[in-house]
Amino acid sequence: MPEEEKRHSKQMLGKTVVTKSGKRFGEVGNLTFEMRTGELMHLLLRNPTAYAEGLSLERDSQNSILIPFSSVIAVGDFVVVAEEDII
Repeated sequence: MPEEEKRHSKQMLGKTVVTKSGKRFGEVGNLTFEMRTGELMHLLLRNPTAYAEGLSLERDSQNSILIPFSSVIAVGDFVVVAEEDII
């Protein structure tokens, strides 16, 4: 993975995850990668909102909510995800 992408992914940590319509999911607590390719696979939510908890979202073995990285459509002050790609 190029250095620029590594820095970019670290900058997502702690950002609030929202949908295109502005619904909050929580904060980016960690990231998961495909070890062979370095591809970002999931965002792990920290401090998930009641809204996110109420959805049937994928979870890891520690019961953390996983957001597929493929659903991320923008990263700026917030990480914006396409809700229709998640649920």
